[in-house]
Amino acid sequence: MSDVLIVERDGGVVTLILNRPDSLNSLDAALREELRDTLAELERDPACRAVVLHGAGRAFCVGQDLREHVGVLETGTDDPMHAVREHYNPIAAQLGALSRPVVAAVRGTAAGAGASLACLSDFRIGGPSTKLLMAFANVGMAGDTGISWALPRLVGHAKATELLLLAQPVDAAEARRLGLLTRLVEADDQVLPAARELAGRLAAGPTTAYAAIKRQLAIGGTGSLADALAAEAAAQQRSAATTDHREATFAFVAKRPPVFTGH
Repeated sequence: MSDVLIVERDGGVVTLILNRPDSLNSLDAALREELRDTLAELERDPACRAVVLHGAGRAFCVGQDLREHVGVLETGTDDPMHAVREHYNPIAAQLGALSRPVVAAVRGTAAGAGASLACLSDFRIGGPSTKLLMAFANVGMAGDTGISWALPRLVGHAKATELLLLAQPVDAAEARRLGLLTRLVEADDQVLPAARELAGRLAAGPTTAYAAIKRQLAIGGTGSLADALAAEAAAQQRSAATTDHREATFAFVAKRPPVFTGH
């Protein structure tokens, strides 16, 4: 593991810290590869029950490292956008489909692909300095890292069009109003603790059911009613066979708190 991505574990909560604070956690090739590979490992890790995504220093993530990208453009390669296929698309696919809840601790700016990472998370915690910027058009680019899928789901098609085409920053209060932030805390130094607290609550919950709910929403958001009903029936059948379902049902009848194991 390189020092550009720090992985911290506390029980079932895994915190991924983008660690390039001098460049506001811009995504160079090394960080993109680490994030892609670590997300794939977490999907296979039974000890991981919730994930927190955070940026070191004063920003969450400002997206692509443009200094690195200038170097790519200057080489005259015929495929300057290989990073989208090799890095950004796999990261978006893994993050959006991760079978554990993901909480983004969005302190400071989340721009470009950094905003995409936040929008693909299940929950977003922000503070006074939080700012989201769909910056792609500002550098003459279309959106990437799943933003065209995630953003309309959060704010609707019309607002997503506005945010992507005008590419103007959204401050913390407006982000909360639009639904880009799940929760807005009073101080920036509360963002990460609040995100970890929420992740801890989720990690103690029925994570198998959470994974099924995430799959249902992915299908229900784009498919037909028939697709949604079929997905719900399949998910309920799987959920009904879990130890967590049995434990929760008996705990409810016995009037005691359930103890979930994710099985």
